Amino acid sequence: MSSILIKNAQIVTMDQNNRILLGDILVEHDRIKAIGPDIQPPAGAKVIDATHRIVIPGFIQTHIHLCQTLFRGQADDLELLDWLKKRVWPLEAAHDGESLYYSALLGIGELIQGGTTCIVDMETVHHTEHAFTALAQSGIRALSGKVMMDKGDEVPTLLREKTSQSIQQSVDLLEKWHLHDEGRIQYAFCPRFVVSCTEELLVEVRDLSERYRVSVHTHASENRGEIALVEAERGMRNVVYLDHIGLANERLILAHCVWLNDEEKEIIRKRKVKVSHCPGSNLKLASGIADVPDLLDKQISVSLGADGAACNNNLDMFNEMKLAAVLHKPTHGPTAMKARKIFEMATIGGARAVGLEDQIGSLEVGKKADLAILNLNKFHAFPSAEVDPVSRIVYSASKTDVETTIINGKIVMENRIMKTIDEEIVLKEANRSIKRLLKRLPSIT
Repeated sequence: MSSILIKNAQIVTMDQNNRILLGDILVEHDRIKAIGPDIQPPAGAKVIDATHRIVIPGFIQTHIHLCQTLFRGQADDLELLDWLKKRVWPLEAAHDGESLYYSALLGIGELIQGGTTCIVDMETVHHTEHAFTALAQSGIRALSGKVMMDKGDEVPTLLREKTSQSIQQSVDLLEKWHLHDEGRIQYAFCPRFVVSCTEELLVEVRDLSERYRVSVHTHASENRGEIALVEAERGMRNVVYLDHIGLANERLILAHCVWLNDEEKEIIRKRKVKVSHCPGSNLKLASGIADVPDLLDKQISVSLGADGAACNNNLDMFNEMKLAAVLHKPTHGPTAMKARKIFEMATIGGARAVGLEDQIGSLEVGKKADLAILNLNKFHAFPSAEVDPVSRIVYSASKTDVETTIINGKIVMENRIMKTIDEEIVLKEANRSIKRLLKRLPSIT
């Protein structure tokens, strides 16, 4: 059995008592075996000296598009619907298996380097098998699925599926990949949004989610133009419609939720729907500002996600935490989104969103060993004396402060060196892939 002993760390546990400890963490196989002072290393254990370092639970990002990492910088300065129709949908349609594989690895590498250990990922229509291969090889924890799109006159032909085909391909992927590597990878059904999905497809997703007991991950109420389209076609607003067809339940993860009315907020609260707040994406696409303080006041589950590199343009949880913390203060006051609440949303709150709060999201004996080691001994994070470490992490730290990332008890990055991804090859192939995709665009658009 492999063992890792992390010594002499400041440990931000995020347990029920929000304890911050000085001591050691012993990892055996994929779980935390012990936390405390002066733990003796088992024979053959790898010992990591974390003196003057902070150990945190790995970040959990609840809305990511790995398929779009290759599109970084290709769709700037557009609002959502133009961004989709003019750039992102054609680029997704241009993907082949190899480009999707390297897009996924490029994004996963960035996530791991920033201390993210678990993601909720939405892929594109085709070649999703290659993204799952990247997830499996990289060691990251993920809920992922192929995107489902079976309607829309402005959707490229290569992305518009037959309903039965979309459902069958999703089920095939689920049956192959769900609970892969002792549950590290899980499947989630991913209808893109109401605008590009027939009611037949959404109702079938509802039933399949119930049958397999897996999450449904979709977009909702991100943009006012999107809401107008849904109202014109379905006769009701996004969340009301999703509730009308029985999709609003505790397994539903809704990305964005920028434009909710009181009725929709009550549905989300009552049905225990999970909300993924993506402030960086919402600002860059000019979508708006979600009323997160009000959602939290209503005891609604809100977690954080960077969305995709095509609209952010990074996958950095430190950036999302800082934005989520400061974005609401001018309207709701300086205490509206405190650092500790933000850090909770990034860790144990994300775990609750994916139904894994008993496994990840905090550093506790018996939980999975998903964690990051931070080095804040730098100008931008000092002084450290008499300062709450959570405040330092949320307001001062950056992704480059992450030294080591451990997922499922395995070291996937150590001292900023990737262990499961060949960085040089991925960077080279990413450039080669995007050039190939851009050459295909004229024939697709």
